[in-house]
This record gives sequence, C-alpha cells and structure tokens, in this order.
Amino acid sequence: MSSTPSLDPEELRKVASSFGVDAAAYDRARPRYPDALIAAVADTARDGAAGPTPRVLDVGVGTGIVARQLRAAGCDVLGVDVDARMAEVARRDGLDVEVARFEEWDPAGRTFDAVTAGQTWHWVDPEAGAARAADVLRPGGTLTVFWNAGDPPADLAAAFAAVYRDVLPGSPFAATSTASAETAYRQMVETAADGIRRSGRFTEPRERRDTWERTYTRDEWLALVPTTGVATRLPAAQLDALLAGLGAAIDAAGGSFVQQGFTLSVGAARV
Repeated sequence: MSSTPSLDPEELRKVASSFGVDAAAYDRARPRYPDALIAAVADTARDGAAGPTPRVLDVGVGTGIVARQLRAAGCDVLGVDVDARMAEVARRDGLDVEVARFEEWDPAGRTFDAVTAGQTWHWVDPEAGAARAADVLRPGGTLTVFWNAGDPPADLAAAFAAVYRDVLPGSPFAATSTASAETAYRQMVETAADGIRRSGRFTEPRERRDTWERTYTRDEWLALVPTTGVATRLPAAQLDALLAGLGAAIDAAGGSFVQQGFTLSVGAARV
C-alpha cells in the first residue's frame, strides 16, 4: 500500500495524530520490519557505543513495532510519538515513550547511538528532523529511516484501484493500478536523503532495499486498511463501503493474495 502526503503542515499534523484511533488494531495489523535491517541498525549502533547496550531513539514509535524489534536485538530504546494513544500501547509492553512532536521534543541533554524512524519520517520536516537527530546523536551515531511497502498482484491492484475510485475518488490509492508503490516510497527516501544532506551534519546518505513477500487473507487485509493514513479519519459509512469493496475484490481473487513487498531505508552517520 502506498501514499504520498501532499497536505499543508497543519493537515499533516492531523493525519499523523490520527493513527491512534484504534491503536491496538494498528499494532496487530501493521507488518514488522526485516530482521536483517534491524540487525544492521543494532550492529551499527553498537559499534562505537559507550557501553555494551546501545541507546536508540525511535521517532514516531507508535505502538512500539520497531522499538520491540530493536529491543530484541539488544538495544535500549526510547520512543517519541505525537499520539498519546499510540504511546500507551507501547508502554504496556514495557517501552519508555515520551509524547511530543519530534522537531519540538526536548532531549534534556540525553544522547543516543542511533536514531530510527519506521514508517514515520514523511510526517517529520526532513531538514529540521535531521538537524534534531544530529543534536542528540554522538559523533558517528547513525540516523536510519525506513518504510515497508508492496504491491498486490496486478489484476487485484486494478480491482482495488476501481474500489478507491468509486468510494474515495481523490485518494492516491485510486491510481494503484498504474503506479507501483515503489514510486511513492522512493520519493519519500529521496526527500529524506535530501533533508539529511541539507542539514550539513551527516555523511552522504546511503540507501538500502530489503525484499520480502507475505500472504494476506481477506480478513488480514481488511484489518490493515483502516490503519492507513487514507482511512483513519473516514466516516464509518465510507470506511464500511471501502472495506466491502476491497473484500469483494479479494473474494473474487480466491480469498487471499501474495503481496510482493520491500523495505526501503536511508541512513547516514553524524559527523
């Protein structure tokens, strides 16, 4: 699924703060990130850390999906998120989370070995966010931001797009049949890399691409859709119509499908 926000800053804040409408459902439905990417982030953070347990700041921690994976990889993680409802779910799993917009968050003199952001950096001002990350990173510490995305089979993508055109004609998903998810997410990576460069405080950004695939049942896909930015603020009747149309398309395709997925990331070290 793909979307590229094209909203004014105030509207972006509203959308970014809308994911907690059902935070527990978000946590259940959203996919995790590739183990190889998480291990690489943890290993890089550990290299040069003052102690055996690297300290990581996870921006847009949400319900703690990235943070839990990093914790399992041996990191001590602090999360920051704009949505108190999302933060509460993360805290239930023992994560330390502070509620604030990252650009305005007070680090209180703390420093970290790495800063991460999974599926959230497009809600952050790319240059101001990079500068704030540099403020809290030790020399050599890394900023790594990444996104999961993927495409269903072409015939199903076309059917999904028809549903979005019918129910949400202004949605970016209405073009799914002609635009790969990678096009939208590649733009996010390029915007992030450009912000890192403009901050003047990092080495040249380096990109990475991890591939994966996942089989989604009808129920699993319909659980995921309401957690996406295009759906979190829909009126109930409109969301019901959207889910009914998407469900019918999946039923017609046999009740499940394989999504060809990928995770795009970009990272750099603080100079």
